[in-house]
Amino acid sequence: MRLSIASGVATGAVAIALYPLFQGGDWFWSSLGVILVVAGIGVLAGHYTLPGWLAPPAQVLAVWVYLTAAFSGDEAWARVVPTWDSIARLDKLLTTGFADIQRFAAPVPDSTGIVLLTCGGVGLIAVLVDLLAARLRRAALTGLPLLALFTVPAAVVAEPISWPAFIIGALGYLGVLVADGRERVSHWGRAVLVRRTSSFTVTRPTPSDSGALRLSGRRIGFTAIALAVLLPALLPTMEPNPLFSFGVGNGRGGGNSISIPNPMVNLRGQLSLPENSTVLTYRASDSTPRYLRMYSLDIFDGEQWTMSEPRGRPEDRTSDAPMPSPPGQGASVPVTPANITVTVSDQVRRLSFLPLPYPVSKVTVAGDWRPDRDTLMVFSTRNTAGGLTYQAVTAEPEPTAERLKSAAPPATAIRERYLTLPENLPDEIRQLALDETERGSSAYEQAMQLQEFFTESGGFTYSLATQGHNGPALTDFLIRNRTGYCEQFAASMAVLARVLGIPSRVAIGYTGGSVTSDGWQVRTHDSHAWPELYFEGTGWLRFEPTPAGGAGQGSATIPSYTIPEVAPDTPDEPSAAPSSDPTGSDSPTGSANDRRDEILDREFGGALTPVDEGMPLAAKIGIGVVVALLVALVPALVRWQLRVRRGRSYTRRAGDPDPGGTGSPATAGATGAAGAVVREVRGEPAVTVAWAELDDALCDYGMSRQASESPRALAGRLAEQYRFEPEAAAALARIASAVERTLYARTPGEIGTLREDMRSVRRALAATVTRGRRIRAVLLPPSTLLRMRALGGRVLDGFDRLENIRFRRPARKGA
Repeated sequence: MRLSIASGVATGAVAIALYPLFQGGDWFWSSLGVILVVAGIGVLAGHYTLPGWLAPPAQVLAVWVYLTAAFSGDEAWARVVPTWDSIARLDKLLTTGFADIQRFAAPVPDSTGIVLLTCGGVGLIAVLVDLLAARLRRAALTGLPLLALFTVPAAVVAEPISWPAFIIGALGYLGVLVADGRERVSHWGRAVLVRRTSSFTVTRPTPSDSGALRLSGRRIGFTAIALAVLLPALLPTMEPNPLFSFGVGNGRGGGNSISIPNPMVNLRGQLSLPENSTVLTYRASDSTPRYLRMYSLDIFDGEQWTMSEPRGRPEDRTSDAPMPSPPGQGASVPVTPANITVTVSDQVRRLSFLPLPYPVSKVTVAGDWRPDRDTLMVFSTRNTAGGLTYQAVTAEPEPTAERLKSAAPPATAIRERYLTLPENLPDEIRQLALDETERGSSAYEQAMQLQEFFTESGGFTYSLATQGHNGPALTDFLIRNRTGYCEQFAASMAVLARVLGIPSRVAIGYTGGSVTSDGWQVRTHDSHAWPELYFEGTGWLRFEPTPAGGAGQGSATIPSYTIPEVAPDTPDEPSAAPSSDPTGSDSPTGSANDRRDEILDREFGGALTPVDEGMPLAAKIGIGVVVALLVALVPALVRWQLRVRRGRSYTRRAGDPDPGGTGSPATAGATGAAGAVVREVRGEPAVTVAWAELDDALCDYGMSRQASESPRALAGRLAEQYRFEPEAAAALARIASAVERTLYARTPGEIGTLREDMRSVRRALAATVTRGRRIRAVLLPPSTLLRMRALGGRVLDGFDRLENIRFRRPARKGA
């Protein structure tokens, strides 16, 4: 019975670690119910001594009945007994739950299907734990199913599991081991005490002496948990793989397909990684930062943005032919050509798409890399980008506002693919797009108004503490809370653009990063999403609705063609500021490159931005050493504080009032490290405190005190054994005399202050031991360590008392 209860408690304790996966708490109460059902069946099986093989099937059947009652009771007979209709209902909910898990990013909503899956999984884990612990008596093996449950949030959620959840789960597993140990020790039998007298013999069974074994086991368990929590905080952290789950492909060569994840699901994980690791570095011939795109998402189903399957033709290999022409970009549009060299970190894994600016006309890279003709994403089914260095030639369009305002309607193929919206899109979102744009404006002017809505007039704030990317989350973002990160900003602007008839898609990649002495550095926190809008004759253009700088995504920048034009100064009103044109031109706006430089000046302060490399390893080690020293000095600080407090006490004279302020002498006893208690009969706190301090000093210096020794005998032995100076011997004798008078005399008489006497005795004791012993008495005083050990023992004894609680049925009357 004890093992079944401990197994249920352990499963519930580990299940607490699942809380980051869900938005609400319905999953927990439903899972708690299934754990109670499994534990209850296990207790009944143990109480009625049923065969061990019968309990697991009974528990599985009970879990089925519980799930039927909780999730398909309307179709069940008497709301409990499963029927074919209830089975079909559970099957439908399970299918929906699996689909929801694939669609939603953590934390997921508490939908009925997801809660059913969670309850079923937790129930099976509870059955396995009970089977291993209570039926097979292999309690140590219960760590395997518990670990499987614990690793689910560790593998899904980007944030590390909190230390309270880890401690609770570890205590649950420790409880199973303790319960199993108690069961085994209790089967050793009992010792029999035989006492013979002249006329008869008395035999009395005594309990087995298992307390020490249980105490040692608990100490080992608690120590292991404490070390598991504290040691990682003292050790320098390792840089995480910056793209553990952001890459695509299976990491193996060969084959004609790649596994494409949902980039939206992993974007927030990149932004919230604790370490801002370097993903890649690049150099540009014009020293200008550029967004580097990897994925292009073109499908919006009302819940999320996904990408069509890219297609790479053999004849389009980057090693054999130049890149296809950018869709929709005419030959007359002005462009900014540049050569860019990218080096991807060798720590990046499973990345099968190249981070590149859009658009590029040529890519030089080793391996079989091919572009998708429609989106110009460059990918490979045989190679990965980790550790690669490649070159690209880019020609980014720099259109004028007049050209974009007069753009022709998009082609039919573009409209059919990039204007599709679900029929169930909320009317309030459609109305919002119309309300925030002016009727009769061109597509470009409406796009500018949307960008201004997100960055200025809409009251949006940037925060990573938001809930996923599904349809309800977008509605909450646009209509209610207006708080999110780049995923919500990009997805929302793309949806509103389609409502207005502007073809749009969502790009996933990286911002331009930070300036270094050798180019630009892109890190995991530079992961970004942004919308791309289509204008006939110019092609796809990047817009930036996400706030930049300290209040948003730090390295985000606004494209030059989306900055409102400033009217030139008239001759009668000369400009108050000198031209920023390095050529000395009086043009108020300058070229596109000049405007781009102005953006950089505004974002980066006109100077190289220092790259935050994080705390150096030497500093982390130094902090760890300082923390370890502070922890090691805790006993010394406690001992020093106790000495100071006692020093104030034994400077009082006889008859002085109690320091508690009651005006009457103290009546409590003082306990030394060796455990002897001097009881105050008529009150003399200075004497008892001085005696306790002497007891601790003897313990610190490794000197013994016999329990049978009187104070006077102890003083005589110490003075003779260690050859005290007459002054120190007299001081010790005065302390011993004061203690005896306090204990035994009817009238203690006049007792002066003992402060100087205690100082003399301490100096005499210290002079008799080695230097190493004196250092230990200061830094690691044994008296304080003994008290800390006793405190830990009392804490563990408290757990022991909880374990010994027994629930007994009341005795029947007349029995």
